[in-house]
Amino acid sequence: MSSTIFKALAMILSVFAIVQISMAGDPDILTDFIVPPNTTVDGNFFTFTGFRAILSRNTTLSQFTILKASKIQFPALDGQSVSYAFLQFPGGSINPPHTHPRSAELLFTVEGSLQVGFVDITNKLFTQTLQTGDMFVFPKGLVHFQHNADAEKPALAVSAFGSANAGTVSIPTTLFNTSIDDTVLALAFKTDVATIQTLKKAFAS
Repeated sequence: MSSTIFKALAMILSVFAIVQISMAGDPDILTDFIVPPNTTVDGNFFTFTGFRAILSRNTTLSQFTILKASKIQFPALDGQSVSYAFLQFPGGSINPPHTHPRSAELLFTVEGSLQVGFVDITNKLFTQTLQTGDMFVFPKGLVHFQHNADAEKPALAVSAFGSANAGTVSIPTTLFNTSIDDTVLALAFKTDVATIQTLKKAFAS
């Protein structure tokens, strides 16, 4: 095989490998399931009971609340490329703009209505008002939000993820509750440092 053909083939294989890595979600596992150290495996290991409280709700929530069943809360999910979250929205509440770097999100509206949307890489906004029984998909890694615009009625939704640990990057918290320099943020948002410091105070608690 000539040197030129070999180099071309190596380059093609390298590009293919990079594409596969960039497209990958959770890695495939070589066993039926992954067991943490010092863990007894029986039916309890594969059972998650953390959502029982939602179905027996008897308190009124004052702010948006999310209950997760990812591999952190439910270790049996490790390696299974799936997880869930229940999203509870009091009237007028919001799940602020955020992203999930390792998974798309499929949201099902269980109760009430939600205004939802995401922004693609061309900065085009896709929005919809969901009613009870509606579903909406948020593509992997894109900034999105959910808002209960009804100030009086609560809403409840369940989200499915194609990862045992989809990750969540909250845009407001990431920008205004970290140590990013005030001047950098002021320049980025075309405002002054005093405004940035005011915003940071709001997210400090």
